[in-house]
Amino acid sequence: MFKLFSSKSKKSQYGWFGNHPNWDVLAASVDGYSSPNILDITKNSLLQVKNGNAIYERDSVLFDKIVHPFPLLTCLFRSAYLLKRPMNILDFGGSLGTTYFQTKHFIGPDICASWNIVEQEHYVSVAKEHFEDHCLKFFSSIEACLQVQKIDLVLLSGSVQCLPEPHLFLQKLAGYNFDFIIFDRTAFHHGEQDRLTLQVVPPEIYKAAYPSWFFNEENFLNHFAPGYTTFCDFTSYVEGESLMNIDHQPVGYDKGFYFVNKSKYT
Repeated sequence: MFKLFSSKSKKSQYGWFGNHPNWDVLAASVDGYSSPNILDITKNSLLQVKNGNAIYERDSVLFDKIVHPFPLLTCLFRSAYLLKRPMNILDFGGSLGTTYFQTKHFIGPDICASWNIVEQEHYVSVAKEHFEDHCLKFFSSIEACLQVQKIDLVLLSGSVQCLPEPHLFLQKLAGYNFDFIIFDRTAFHHGEQDRLTLQVVPPEIYKAAYPSWFFNEENFLNHFAPGYTTFCDFTSYVEGESLMNIDHQPVGYDKGFYFVNKSKYT
């Protein structure tokens, strides 16, 4: 998810556009997340963070100070408190470790026993070579992760809107019966149905375009209502991302949710 706005005098050609009827047709017209330049740029940026030559990375862009995601951190702290032990976290679509490196200064071994990222196979291959350590692990699917590690909490930060069939995934996710689920930086809009847009990334970040969903909030939450309590919701921690333009109109918004399993915590 990117902040993609230009000056008021000229509408940007970058951002979110359209209301497309078919994911496959739209995806076939662009390179999408599989473009190798995205992985290369992200790897090089995060290596600078890992090696102490940069402070913070988000969406491959380097920053001179960390933007601490305090709503997310609060949810992580509360989850560990309820468990009474360090958590095994699954970060779905967590790139090469962006949120792990962003939060590791706050969540030490008393909070996080392991941080397990599920990503595309070519990301996993690079990550295992350059970033994996005793705490940070990488897998190509949730199932592959669960074969190795029992997971307490699942984090999805700006990732579920990039799936071709998100509601099938959300239904399956709810069925795993994880203790806690956190959605962060998730895109919604005010329409009655989900809206499929084309996200065009500014070239100063990297050259790419890919399909991106904006969800109807009620339909999204319905997947989790039977088994989970919505403990809280929160707006994006990134300045300027809470309100999102589609076709240059402020009809979208960025939001997060913290779900707690009803059968385990009352």
